Amino acid sequence: MAKRDYYDVLGIQKNSSPEQIKAAYRKLAVKYHPDKNQGNKTSEDKFKEASEAYHVLSDQERKQNYDNFGHAAFENGGSGRGGFGNFDFSSSFSDIFEDFFSDFSDGGRRGRGRKNSNYRGSDLRYDLSITLKEAFTGKKQDIKFSTTEKCNTCKGNGSKPGHDVGECSMCGGNGRVRSNQGFFTVQQTCPQCAGSGEEITNPCNNCNGQGKTQTSKKLSVSIPKGVDDGTRIRLAGKGEAGVKGGTNGDLYLFINVHSHELFKRSDENLFFEYPISIADAALGTTLEIPTINGSKAKIKIPAGTQSGKQFRLKGKGMPYMRGNGEGDLYVQINTEVPVSLNSEQKELLERFRKIENEKSNPSIKKFFQKAKSFWKN
Repeated sequence: MAKRDYYDVLGIQKNSSPEQIKAAYRKLAVKYHPDKNQGNKTSEDKFKEASEAYHVLSDQERKQNYDNFGHAAFENGGSGRGGFGNFDFSSSFSDIFEDFFSDFSDGGRRGRGRKNSNYRGSDLRYDLSITLKEAFTGKKQDIKFSTTEKCNTCKGNGSKPGHDVGECSMCGGNGRVRSNQGFFTVQQTCPQCAGSGEEITNPCNNCNGQGKTQTSKKLSVSIPKGVDDGTRIRLAGKGEAGVKGGTNGDLYLFINVHSHELFKRSDENLFFEYPISIADAALGTTLEIPTINGSKAKIKIPAGTQSGKQFRLKGKGMPYMRGNGEGDLYVQINTEVPVSLNSEQKELLERFRKIENEKSNPSIKKFFQKAKSFWKN
């Protein structure tokens, strides 16, 4: 069953604040907690589903990856700190519980320790189209894309030159604030500084306090040989610039391989249909076969080859993207029935039909034996 959208799971909008995300999860966690619904498998599944959604959306890096790529961002082990492959419920819920009910002994250090990761730059996507021949050989290509880079005026800190970044007046630099809810004192991310613990009182005129500016960047990328349609290539740190000391995001290349006029691809194998005449199929012949590397290969077609017969040319397919060697090329013979016959051709075929016998057409003989048995019964 396909995973539900994490925002739908928590019943929130994509632009919900961290406080709204936390409140939505708290409501579901209380409702479906296993201690309140012992033996109820449905409640247990909903509790785990909500916890997984909160695990992703409560972290800015994971949330950014999910907003850009959906559930695909975390498939096959994911990428970077945001990926998690198979969700480890027990350890992740332990982090979530700590996030809700942190005690006062850390003095706010938890908020301070996470401030740089909260300002990681956004990931970018670039769609790149190549030919099947280029996928066979690999290629280098220059790409141009819009992104952000660290502001040269303020060196990325967001403040005017000569002015220091101050402490957040709401949380006192801790990055978190505490509030009383019944018997509990809950510590949560500071809404004013979003957990950074910092406040810019004199923003940089060049970047308006963001610490980064918009720019157009040119990059030379290497496409490895053997890439397939839909291959995703991650270029770490080539995405948008982070702010306030945050790391850069990543750039993801999504490869689109154009279809080929002759060859069809399945993983590392190639398939090619070769039409031949009835005479060549009946008498046998030798064919020259084009290959993806531009060379030719010869195959011998034995007499009596039936339409649909496949011949395998080992090592004439696509290279393996990871590892050595190549796939195979499969040539399928398609016998073409002649059309627009002249009088001489018709006469010859009429003569041939008169002298045909069952031995020459074993499949026809076998079919009519089965048909006669069917009609008789």
